[in-house]
Amino acid sequence: MAEITAQLVKDLRERTGAGMMECKSALVEAKGDIGEAEVVLRKRGIASAAKKASRVTRQGLIGSYIHHGGQLGVLVEIDCESDFVARTDDFKELVHDVAMHVAAADPQFVRKEDVTPEILAKEREIQKARVIAEGKPAAVADKIVEGRMQKYFEEVCLLEQPFVKEATLTVGQLVKTKIAKLGENIGIARFVRFKVGDVAAVEAAAPAAE
Repeated sequence: MAEITAQLVKDLRERTGAGMMECKSALVEAKGDIGEAEVVLRKRGIASAAKKASRVTRQGLIGSYIHHGGQLGVLVEIDCESDFVARTDDFKELVHDVAMHVAAADPQFVRKEDVTPEILAKEREIQKARVIAEGKPAAVADKIVEGRMQKYFEEVCLLEQPFVKEATLTVGQLVKTKIAKLGENIGIARFVRFKVGDVAAVEAAAPAAE
């Protein structure tokens, strides 16, 4: 076990923003491993964030991200409880990071609950047809379909996607770490992603669909 020095505690605090006693406790639990201590703090933060989920969020920021070349851009609204938190560097960083993530990962919905029943039914039908075509036993077919639906949610729902800057975190977990650090409820309200040519592609496909 590495010696838990004041410098080690300070380093962890600078990396995570957690309190000194929290950092020391996490380092003790992690036996002095600062990387593992970060994971401990993250898990604690995610757990504590759930307690704030019912709080009303009427403040926040609208952030943007324009990719190099100017052909891909994102607007995102992230809400919090107070104007004070909305002005912090941590909150601004979250807004920028989420906008950048949306540009890179192209989610279709914010959360699982936003996926429409029609789209869900169609996706389940597709996955069930795949399972049947693969010759899987009927007894396990439904379980396989549900497993693939979870994978589908990870692909299309922003909060379920692995964060592009740190794949060990989902975007939802990233938000919860900020909730724990800033002490307020935070929620991603909405986003829109613009890509040059998307409208033209949709319009070109419309006559064929008709």
